[in-house]
Amino acid sequence: MTEIKNEPAVPAAGGHPPGPGWAEKGYHPRLANDDLAPLEKQTWSSYNIFAFWMSDVHSVGGYVTMGTLFAIGLNAWQVFVALIVGIVIVQFFCNLVAKPSQIAGVPYPVTSRASFGVLGANIPAIVRGLIAVAWYGVQTFLAAASLNIVFLKLWPGLADFADVDTHGFLGLSYLGYVSYAILWVLQAALFWRGMEMIRRFIDFAGPAVYAVMFLMCGYMLMKVDFDIDLNLSSHQLSGWSLVWGFTAAIASVVAYFSGPMLNFGDFSRYASSFKEVKKGNLLGLPINFIVFSLLTVLTAAATVPLYGELITDPIETVERLDNTFAIVLGGFTFVVATIGINIVANFISPAFDFSHVSPQKISWRMGGMIAAVGSVLVTPWNWYANDEAILWTLGILGALIGPLFGILIADYYAIRRQTIDVDALFTMSEDGEYWYTKGYNPAAVKAVIVAGIASVGSVIVPEVLDVVTWLPSYSWFVGCGVGYVAYIGLARAQNVAGSGDRPLALTGDPAA
Repeated sequence: MTEIKNEPAVPAAGGHPPGPGWAEKGYHPRLANDDLAPLEKQTWSSYNIFAFWMSDVHSVGGYVTMGTLFAIGLNAWQVFVALIVGIVIVQFFCNLVAKPSQIAGVPYPVTSRASFGVLGANIPAIVRGLIAVAWYGVQTFLAAASLNIVFLKLWPGLADFADVDTHGFLGLSYLGYVSYAILWVLQAALFWRGMEMIRRFIDFAGPAVYAVMFLMCGYMLMKVDFDIDLNLSSHQLSGWSLVWGFTAAIASVVAYFSGPMLNFGDFSRYASSFKEVKKGNLLGLPINFIVFSLLTVLTAAATVPLYGELITDPIETVERLDNTFAIVLGGFTFVVATIGINIVANFISPAFDFSHVSPQKISWRMGGMIAAVGSVLVTPWNWYANDEAILWTLGILGALIGPLFGILIADYYAIRRQTIDVDALFTMSEDGEYWYTKGYNPAAVKAVIVAGIASVGSVIVPEVLDVVTWLPSYSWFVGCGVGYVAYIGLARAQNVAGSGDRPLALTGDPAA
């Protein structure tokens, strides 16, 4: 049974009318503002959580990720089983990470104060924020590519301006800049309206994208008279190669969702109950993901007889359609889909993360705009297709997600046995539950270093030494596992929350 030591009464965050609730309760200004403080009302239903996952799943990146699983050497049924197993794992972990934020009504970086300390929580906040900024730029670039297709179909005369060699600057064509700017402004305007408007958008966008994907899939299947072969792999694995390929596919699914999974508390905080969160996760993850996977595989399978080759990039698939209306509709669909995932996965997260660093100087809106500006400065179009650049930037940063997740779960379930003192999350008192040593928890800092070295090493060592080349696929599991075990050992030695004086609890039951 989860214990909560107070019931906060402050206004909702993220665009809702501000109020003095957190100040009245004596929360320290260095730790609180209207956006980070506990919510007064939690109104999201299971449908809102379901719609959140629809927006997160229906993306160009998700489409490509599923398509590339066939390159491993798995046949259709093996891919489906791997997808189901992977998404059930994601669902389990999302339920775990959702609970403390839903109970306390606070976003992910504030929840992290319990494990890292009220000041130490800036460590996971900054790491997650930087990852989100980079991916925000990538997703905006992918949406811009879809918009380019629409522009070129409607106005073919713009083709010269889409040529980066003749009309380009810093690696992007003039038309690319226009499309990127349009998407950048649209997303910023949507975000600026606050969480309520974002909720309305994702409630609409998820089902709308589904409807168009069904139409596009049906259109392509009719074009080939429903004569498709679901065995899309160019080679077949067997024996231990099949086992490793199968587990690598499962790991790829978990890794793909690792970012939104870590900061899922940013959304579960709005849910009216943990029961609604679990129901929304069930609908939005395994059920929704399986339907999306079927659409993806059927559409990809239709590209083989239609175009003579397997195409796993939905943007290229739309570009090759011979119907203007279908191209325009498909292009706009992937624009909407990408805006959806960008807002929920890569805009809201850094908004809370950067606001957490300096609550009185950086509001939720300002934190989001910092991320938006940063996404342009990293010029994602220059390194998105560069495997080396991705390895040494997002590969290394992404490897830290696992340790952060493992530490959060270990602290809440194993060390604190599902208790959280909400008021203590906002106090700078040296007697506060989460003050530790000068605001930092040495156990968490040491654990993230140990687990970070293991996780980052699992990415870099195979690349540099060309050994255990399969290991990078499991970097999230390496980081999460080492972080979980290391933190429990260090926290018990430090007697965090009296954990050294009693038998060890395991993860606890997320359904409790």
